[in-house]
Amino acid sequence: MNQRDLNDAEWSNPSNWSAGLYFSKKDTRVWVPKSIPWMGWTLNLGTRAGARWMIGLLIVLPLLMILLMSVVVRR
Repeated sequence: MNQRDLNDAEWSNPSNWSAGLYFSKKDTRVWVPKSIPWMGWTLNLGTRAGARWMIGLLIVLPLLMILLMSVVVRR
């Protein structure tokens, strides 16, 4: 079994999905299709890069919004 087959098998395994979040240490992909593929992509939180992306999104986006709001309010 090659890595692509392993990734597909992991993605198909319902135990790797919880509340729309995907967690698999065996799947090497950082971004994976959602469990319903036409709905887009999600992060594989089982990889270090996926966890870093999630932390970055949770920290950077609110800070960016605060910065933009402070600029708009000052005008």
